Amino acid sequence: MCIGVPGQIVALDEKQPQHAWAEVCGVQREVNIALVRQDGEPREAMIGCWVLIHVGFAMSRLDQQEAEDMLAALQAMGEVEQDVALFLAGEGNHALR
Repeated sequence: MCIGVPGQIVALDEKQPQHAWAEVCGVQREVNIALVRQDGEPREAMIGCWVLIHVGFAMSRLDQQEAEDMLAALQAMGEVEQDVALFLAGEGNHALR
C-alpha cells in the first residue's frame, strides 16, 4: 500500500543537511526535507512543521488541523487494514531513530 502519513519535524540531521527526523504516531522516522524547504529558509525553521511523508520524503507541508484529521483517518483505517496499523506502529520501517 502506498500512502502518505503526516509527521511533525522534531530534529535535524547534523550530518545530512537535507534530512530531518519526523515524529509519526510516537515513532521517529528519518525524512528528506529537500522538497518542502523554501529557498533561503533556515533549516531550523523546519522544526515543528507538519509534513506529509511518503517513502521517506516530506512531500508537502500541512497545517496542524490537516495533520490531525489525516492521522485520525489513518488510525480508523488501521482498525480494519492490518498493513496500515503496522505502518503507523513503525513496524517494518528501517529508518527509525
